[in-house]
Amino acid sequence: MIQRYGVVLCLLLVMLGLHLQIETELSTAAQWSLLTGTVPADFADYKYWFSSVPRAVMALLVGAVMGMTGSILQQLLQNPLVSPMTLGAASGAWLGLVVITLVSPTLAAVWGSWAAIAGAMLAVVLVILIAGRNGLRGLPVVLAGMAVNLLLGAVAGGLVLLNDQYARNLFIWGAGDLAQTDWSWVEWLLPRLWLVPLLLVLAARPLMLLRLGDSAAQGRGMSLLPVMLVLMLCSLWLTAISITAVGLIGFIGLLTPNLARMLGSKTARDEMGFSLLLGAFLLLATDALALLFSQWSTDLVPSGAAAALIGAPALIWLARSRLGSGGEMSRQLPEGRQRLHPMTALVLVLSVLVLAALSLMLSPGAQGWLLSWPDELILSFRWPRVLAAASAGAGLAVAGVVLQRLIRNPLASPDILGLSAGATLALVVSVMLFGGSIREAGPVVALGGSLAVLLVLLLLGRRHDYSPGIMALTGISLAALLDAVVQFSLARGTEDTTAILGWLAGSTYRISASQSLLLAAGTLAGVLLAVMSRRALTLIAIGDGFAAGRGLDKSRSRILLLLLVALITALITSMLGPIAFVGLLAPHMANMLGARRAVPQLLIAAGLGMSLMLLADWLGRVVIWPQQIPAGLLASIVGGSYFIWLLAKRRLT
Repeated sequence: MIQRYGVVLCLLLVMLGLHLQIETELSTAAQWSLLTGTVPADFADYKYWFSSVPRAVMALLVGAVMGMTGSILQQLLQNPLVSPMTLGAASGAWLGLVVITLVSPTLAAVWGSWAAIAGAMLAVVLVILIAGRNGLRGLPVVLAGMAVNLLLGAVAGGLVLLNDQYARNLFIWGAGDLAQTDWSWVEWLLPRLWLVPLLLVLAARPLMLLRLGDSAAQGRGMSLLPVMLVLMLCSLWLTAISITAVGLIGFIGLLTPNLARMLGSKTARDEMGFSLLLGAFLLLATDALALLFSQWSTDLVPSGAAAALIGAPALIWLARSRLGSGGEMSRQLPEGRQRLHPMTALVLVLSVLVLAALSLMLSPGAQGWLLSWPDELILSFRWPRVLAAASAGAGLAVAGVVLQRLIRNPLASPDILGLSAGATLALVVSVMLFGGSIREAGPVVALGGSLAVLLVLLLLGRRHDYSPGIMALTGISLAALLDAVVQFSLARGTEDTTAILGWLAGSTYRISASQSLLLAAGTLAGVLLAVMSRRALTLIAIGDGFAAGRGLDKSRSRILLLLLVALITALITSMLGPIAFVGLLAPHMANMLGARRAVPQLLIAAGLGMSLMLLADWLGRVVIWPQQIPAGLLASIVGGSYFIWLLAKRRLT
């Protein structure tokens, strides 16, 4: 053990020395002189003492805290996939800071840290309530954290988009930034870390007892609930103050405890201490890479983005190697009617027509609400939006049905499995590298991103029988990668920042007539191809053995149908941006209405998806008129709330 600590400590010291050399031209003697008390004399001295050194110290402090809190949480919940990030603390803190900044910038300057802390704690409490006690040691808590992250992130993104002139200063913080201009944040953070040595001393025994099991721990005199509550609150406090100081930096708390166990940590205290040391080293190394990339690219590369680029592949690796008991969830669809009512299809068609008519004819104005057929100019703006919203809803719903039947997983949808994130990531990277508008990057680029994700899903899913755990965690990883790239783009402070934010919210604002017609034609073709594949969808949904026994080439059929899903997702994402949860919500609603067979489920889900997107687009246009809310944002909030309800329902039933 001593040798292990010695090696990492030596590596840490070497990395510290390298980190301090990246942004300075001072000689080693001059640096040592400043470190030993010499007063800075010129600009290079001031930059080194008030920027480079505090930044390195902050990386050490925050990395150590994240590593130790990750270890405590993983030991507490006996779940190697738990971390402050996967528990939703990051999105909660982000939303808390956004809200208080928009309410009162002056108040945010004084109490912003407490708002972030409150948001982080409320998010984690919500995740724990959703997952339940039995779900804390498996996949349900990770899925609950993903749902809360998406939901709170959508709300925060919408608030930033609607108030971008007040919230632009939050972009860098949201990307996770360790840059310092003086010692003030180090001096703010350091006294608040008094819990770290206390936890190292006092938390070891209860964590070791928890390894024996709840009953064994209680039999040895430990009050289980109070101890778990205290340790959870202490971990959240340390996480929240770290997030307040430097912003959103994920994955350190997830990786370090797993690395500590791989490198030989056995006892609870050893794992906490070694995770603390590894966390400091990993964040310092990650920040050094961010500094080097910043010098190479001439743009600021946030430390949080660099951490996500490294940590996202690691999460996939952990999912493959460490997902054990409790990693699966029920594959049964939600309960509902066993047969489709004869009037359901008619009612659905009428609802689509009524919503389309409302979108075209009913809107607020300076003289109040007006219900009339619009003139030619207004109609030319409205009908492409209506057609695009309806097409996107139908396409995503059909893609969700196909995925859920192929993988036999009711939690499958293009956004949760990462297909939307892959398309979005490809589009954003293309614009960053080659310039131009994100709306002009084209379906081909988006298709490349979706196909890359599809390849990863096929490679990982085949080995694990397309388990819900692997599929969902792949989506989480890709979402984190997307967020890293997007935050890097936003942190650059270019003129396209607001446009990118609006596009990421899933907007029909700038859709043209030709684009809406192309989207409608592509969606219609996708729906028809899915209907024509009804036999394959039916047989594969029953089981691979049954499908093979009926003469179906299941591998070829699965690949072709997944390719169809990727095409539909790429087309919609390239036109409107990423839209979350519609592909999850519509198939479930169709199933609950009694559409159990393949073709009825495809068609009913398509109608429900159209209705949902038409309603979201119309509400987004009128609810805060003259401002607008992107349709994808409203759909994400509704769908995310449903996903959370679905997870909570699974816990209660």
